[in-house]
Amino acid sequence: MALADRPETLGQLRQSAYEPRSVKKEIRDNLVSRLRKGETAFPGIVGFDDTVLPELESALLAGHDLVLLGERGQGKTRLMRTLSQLLDEFSPAVSGCEISDDPLRPVCGACQRRFAELGDDLPVSWRHRSERYTEKLATPDTSVGDLVGDVDPVKVAAGRTLGDPETVHYGLVPRANRGVFGLNELPDLAERIQVALFNVLEERDIQIRGYSLRLPLDILLVVTANPEDYTNRGRIITPLKDRFGAEIRTHYPAEVADEMRLIAQEAQVVAEVPEHLLEVLARFTRGLRQSPSVDQRSGVSARFAIAAAESVAASALRRSARAGDPQLVARVCDVAPVVPTLLGKVEFEMGEEGREREILEHLLRLAVAETFRARLSGLDLTGFTDVFAEGTIVETGELVPAAEVLGQLGPIPGLAKVLDRLGAGDDASPGQIAAAVEFVLEGLHLTRRIDKQTLGGRTLYGA
Repeated sequence: MALADRPETLGQLRQSAYEPRSVKKEIRDNLVSRLRKGETAFPGIVGFDDTVLPELESALLAGHDLVLLGERGQGKTRLMRTLSQLLDEFSPAVSGCEISDDPLRPVCGACQRRFAELGDDLPVSWRHRSERYTEKLATPDTSVGDLVGDVDPVKVAAGRTLGDPETVHYGLVPRANRGVFGLNELPDLAERIQVALFNVLEERDIQIRGYSLRLPLDILLVVTANPEDYTNRGRIITPLKDRFGAEIRTHYPAEVADEMRLIAQEAQVVAEVPEHLLEVLARFTRGLRQSPSVDQRSGVSARFAIAAAESVAASALRRSARAGDPQLVARVCDVAPVVPTLLGKVEFEMGEEGREREILEHLLRLAVAETFRARLSGLDLTGFTDVFAEGTIVETGELVPAAEVLGQLGPIPGLAKVLDRLGAGDDASPGQIAAAVEFVLEGLHLTRRIDKQTLGGRTLYGA
């Protein structure tokens, strides 16, 4: 409905086409509609199309509350937040109700009293779907009052008796009524706090201290957890775990292309990072996830690759400023300097102390070599190697502008094919061409076809 046409009272709402639905039915109907139209039900989610999303869709269609289980940085929170997109864009609620009661089905005492007094004049407000998503990070100091509710001393001081249910201050869970409630890192909750969620999941109501209070909550509850939490920081207690309808395991992107899409989608860069460098960072991240030197129980977050791309772009901006280079395009020389800043984002195995930087640098070289082979395998690169046949030295690095790099090499046979393989195209800028050339030189060095020396901020190929 247009804003002007939306009912403002219960009487007007009765006369409209509005039909009450539970949250889970609302999500089910909207998900089925999107699936039939072939639309994306979970925008911005990368790498889960054939694994996680089918399981998630089945769980939502079944009306199940969910546990999203996976290592850090696998997109659990992002996935949880997209669920609100499956709600109706706007839904009615009793104006001023703390738990956003359905005007046609009020459940809290205050709304029932107002309904008895006002009847069809009961005021109605409209909530956007974004207002129907509530999220809480579970921390050890979270209390039952935070989640479920407690007695409000202000209301008692105002003259109400302790036995009056309206002295209750509702917690986050009842305030998320008729919406989606997301709880991050559930195992961090103390076990006695987890017990408070039993009734929410099974009987769909809440209990607050000694009050005889029954609120039939209409809610979809989604929680996240890391597998190691079950032994290290805490666990989901068995009776609570049993009450969830589905446990869905997430994972890191299975393909290099998915990792690249994720980096390109999430990274906020201050300079252009060419496609081949995104692939280097994707392969670098995957190498860390497969390395026996890295603690794989902790995992290597997708945030590692995203931060790496942002740091590489920042390194390119710094190089541009120092060298007076107007071309804001990242090159291979901008990747290595960011390694020290990424050390703190990786957990290493015992026994690797003191070798952390060496491990990262080694895996980065492997990533560059793998990308070089994957992108340029079978391509004739003699136009590059012939430059060094007579002892020529080409100087690149963070102190050498793009124009100077290209000026040292001159015309190179086969460069157009290299640019095409690297995704630069025929209209490549000098910065993009210099990035491609430097990548080829580094690849030739790593495959032992030319020599290399690094002196300060300058790199000599062919030395």
